[in-house]
Amino acid sequence: MSVPSGTEATGFLYPFIDSEEKGTESLLADLASSARSKVQKSSALQRSTLVDCAEMLANAGAEMAARFASGGRMYAFGNGGSSTDAATFAALFAQPITGRPLPALNLAADQAVLTALGNDVGFELVFSRQIIAHSSDRDIAVAMSTSGSSADLMTALGEASRRGLLTIGFAGYDGGQMAGTPEVDYCFVVASQSIHRIQESQALLGYELWATVQQHLATDRHRAIDQVDPISQGPGGTA
Repeated sequence: MSVPSGTEATGFLYPFIDSEEKGTESLLADLASSARSKVQKSSALQRSTLVDCAEMLANAGAEMAARFASGGRMYAFGNGGSSTDAATFAALFAQPITGRPLPALNLAADQAVLTALGNDVGFELVFSRQIIAHSSDRDIAVAMSTSGSSADLMTALGEASRRGLLTIGFAGYDGGQMAGTPEVDYCFVVASQSIHRIQESQALLGYELWATVQQHLATDRHRAIDQVDPISQGPGGTA
């Protein structure tokens, strides 16, 4: 089957579609084989990405926890599929199944704000203008992307950096502009050419970052409790 000019080839995703299958059993076998291959490739990339980013996850998680502990907030943003990933990431912090809820906002959540800014000042400023309006120097800005070079994301990260926010980027391929600018404090790069695999690994990185933040906050809380002056407590250690 020929691929029309300007259309992305997707045969590598479902190679059995273009083949001349005869019989249900053969088709089901190819479907199962294709699914296993995708799972194996995705799992391998996720494992290697976690290894490559282990030190960065630990350091970024510690800095994020310190900012949350001081009253900071997190702003997450992205475009297209990465926008939905940013929404999921923000929700993980704001409404966790377990652990401490933390102030986090997806900057694409308010369609009235997003469309007003896009119409009035231009799409490249839809996130940076919100950073200007809402953020303080104890906050965190997180941009999610596959290319790492989207203009509106880079503008927002630059604005956040100038205002003293902790800046974090998620990118694919070679990291794009996010990986090469000092305006991004931590850039998590998923070294893949597949948008699907990039976003799958970014989801795991986001979860690990959240878990690291929660671990730091829980440890700090327990340490603070342990440091309470025992003289101020009554018999048995209760006040």
